[in-house]
Amino acid sequence: MNNFFSGTAYYCFKFREYRLFWIAAFFSNIGMWSLVYGRLWLMRTLTESEIFLGLVLTANLTPILFFSLFGGILSDKHNRLTILRITRLFFAIFTLITGILIHLDLIEPIYVIALSIITGTLLAIDIPARSAMIARIIPKEHLPNGIILYSIIFGGSAIIGPLIFAPIVSVLSIEYLFYLIGFCYFFTVLILLKMNLRLHISKLEKKISYSRSLIEGFGYIKTQKNILYIIILGVIVGLFSSSFEILLPVFTDEVFLGDSRVYSTILLLLGSGGLVGTVILSISGNHFNKLSVLIFSSICLGLLFVIFSRITNLNIALMIVPFIGLVNVWKGTINTTVIQTLVEENFRGRTMSLQQWSWGSAALGGLFTGFFAESFSSPFTLLISGILIIFFSISIGILLLSLFSKIK
Repeated sequence: MNNFFSGTAYYCFKFREYRLFWIAAFFSNIGMWSLVYGRLWLMRTLTESEIFLGLVLTANLTPILFFSLFGGILSDKHNRLTILRITRLFFAIFTLITGILIHLDLIEPIYVIALSIITGTLLAIDIPARSAMIARIIPKEHLPNGIILYSIIFGGSAIIGPLIFAPIVSVLSIEYLFYLIGFCYFFTVLILLKMNLRLHISKLEKKISYSRSLIEGFGYIKTQKNILYIIILGVIVGLFSSSFEILLPVFTDEVFLGDSRVYSTILLLLGSGGLVGTVILSISGNHFNKLSVLIFSSICLGLLFVIFSRITNLNIALMIVPFIGLVNVWKGTINTTVIQTLVEENFRGRTMSLQQWSWGSAALGGLFTGFFAESFSSPFTLLISGILIIFFSISIGILLLSLFSKIK
């Protein structure tokens, strides 16, 4: 632990570029966290349909399936910092529009879905550039720990988000949550404007066509079986793991008979577990088999879904939630770390855009979750999702272990 925080952490924060990037990402992730769960809760107040809850996530993540490859090409051909400045500005604008619509009592479910599609398209362009930037500001030998340190942002934002969610929604109203999110994004833009634009100039020739860049990207992934199968694992687990966050408002309302405060408490514990998971990874450094932990955490995620789906007592559920956050962070962080370590720089943006299909696949998962929960029940839907995660994690895990003896 001392080696990590006195070594890599000191090295990263010693340099202005990484420090600014970390601060910008922190406020941006508070905004993104609040935006996702705020929309789900907003939709729950507008309609009690589980299908509409699923459509919110589907609308937000479907563009990643269709446009993330384009975003990856943009990331490899153009200045990644410029891309982030533009996308974060538009995030701020459309988030404020959501708050204004609520304030004027003009918000409708269709508007929530439309705004989700717009911000999802921005995400498809934003994520590959953001994911690829960190490798430019941290030397390769520090990259694994640098990514783990960066992932602390997600844990921190997942704790701060719930802390502000309940007071704002309960005391003021939900539109003020969206106003605050918009402010976070505007602040992020200001921080990004202080970063050095020249450090993020693309090394890929801009005269290469987009179609050729796309073909080269697929050709590269096809030859890198290690990266390919790790991406496939992330995509399939992401397909079914989205059911948990989609159905949380339903569990809060119907199973636990709670309100926005209970919802906020569940999210707080979920984020706390994620932060603990990040700290454990930070302390462990490189002293664990990343591939084994990746497979183990994916299987545990499915198992915890199965357990949570059978619980009707809120206090017992609150004891399970932190472990879901913990293994989910392990799964996501290690997946990203291994791919970032293996990929070549010229293909980083395109490769990370494919890796983000683990997010995008949740769009299809949202459709499955919404219609299945509407037809049967939310607990049964989460149970089936957990079983499928366990099955595919074991199947793909066996395939991965046969390919690699050890990934560090």
